[in-house]
Amino acid sequence: MPITARPQAEIDTPKISVLVPIYNVEQYLPRCLESLQNQTLSDIEIICINDGSPDQSVAIVRNLMENDPRIMLIDKKNSGYGDSMNQGIKQARGEYIAILEPDDYIELNAFERLYELASWHDADMVKANYYKERAGKCAVVTEIKPRDTGKLINPRQEQWIFKFAPAIWSAIYKREFLEREQIDFLPTPGASYQDVSFSFKVWALSRKVILTDECFVHYRLDNENSSVNSPAKVNCVVEEYREIETFLSERGLFTELGPIMEAVKFLNYHWNLQRLSPELAAEFYPQMCQEFLLAEEEGILHRADFSRKYWFALKLMLKHPRLAFFLLRLRASLKKMDITP
Repeated sequence: MPITARPQAEIDTPKISVLVPIYNVEQYLPRCLESLQNQTLSDIEIICINDGSPDQSVAIVRNLMENDPRIMLIDKKNSGYGDSMNQGIKQARGEYIAILEPDDYIELNAFERLYELASWHDADMVKANYYKERAGKCAVVTEIKPRDTGKLINPRQEQWIFKFAPAIWSAIYKREFLEREQIDFLPTPGASYQDVSFSFKVWALSRKVILTDECFVHYRLDNENSSVNSPAKVNCVVEEYREIETFLSERGLFTELGPIMEAVKFLNYHWNLQRLSPELAAEFYPQMCQEFLLAEEEGILHRADFSRKYWFALKLMLKHPRLAFFLLRLRASLKKMDITP
């Protein structure tokens, strides 16, 4: 795994190390890296991890490295997103670690503001809202409300936070915290949705989280090569939740966090089921039913962890699986036709 290091930076421990996993993104990469190079917080390092990309992405990075010593390149054979992220974390020297997907870009004051919040509170993690962008049009994703900002949050005590979309690139993480707790990504080659288990591990072990309702990352939805659009990834989310279950069991946290894991899992499986083609949905659905029937038998489905809407959907699936599948697929079809939100 060749690592092309930039010359020794003036400061050995930058405030933030930004990980940029790269695969086949030459169309988007220049704007992504430009938004990093022009950050108002200049004390950062930019770690680009090339996962065997066949396009000109590496050439783009090497060209920028000539004039910016903050950029380094990890150039490796294709081994998957999770392994790329783990390699990036190992190489990072920053006080905090950030992630920016190569088809996204970020507001220029992002890391100055996020680091300011992190250092004020000595936080394990700072998480922000973000923008969804399609065809140049932006919409604000406002999961984080003003009432939840400006205070330290312990996720184990306020478990509603587990229900946030993973969106791991809308946060920064203290490197010492990740290393101490041995938090990493599931490195399964060819897998997807590997932000799911990473996000859950962070929530489960962090004690000092700061939320901000500010928006920084522009999350693109129109990259056709995005893994979220790949039907081959249909069961990857299942592997992620197996990883979470193993993690909770090994850390002695399953009794405490198993119920919220099941609630979040239902949200993710429900979403996954709606995005799939009818054929793939029919393949995935029996696995989904089996897992939640088992959870019901084990007594870890708690009404308090579900909204009314999703509790109804869960109970309908458990009692009348065929009807539930029909209604869910109908809703997915109407949504694609823009008839229902």
